[in-house]
Amino acid sequence: MNARGTIDRPLTHDPKKQAPMKPSTSEPAGSAIPDFTTPGATDSRQNRTRQMQLIPEAMARAHMHERLSEAEAERQAMRLVIARRMQRRAERASWRARRALAMAVMQ
Repeated sequence: MNARGTIDRPLTHDPKKQAPMKPSTSEPAGSAIPDFTTPGATDSRQNRTRQMQLIPEAMARAHMHERLSEAEAERQAMRLVIARRMQRRAERASWRARRALAMAVMQ
């Protein structure tokens, strides 16, 4: 199938591979501003579109990084809670052992 692209659905999005715009044959010559090419305009336009296409990817990467940071902070908080719980349990066991030792010495 050798279908040609349209304005809405071009064959390629790369400006360098697209066909150059030709002046309309229905307009009289010299009726519009003459064509001129600013050096580097195509490259900057292409870079701008590439950057715009990469914006969602960058946003997704930042979002993912933020979620990973939140998850790591939550894990660290959970580890701290567990460590404090174990410390309190160890202190209670220590008190029970001291009390048992004191009771054994007293008798």
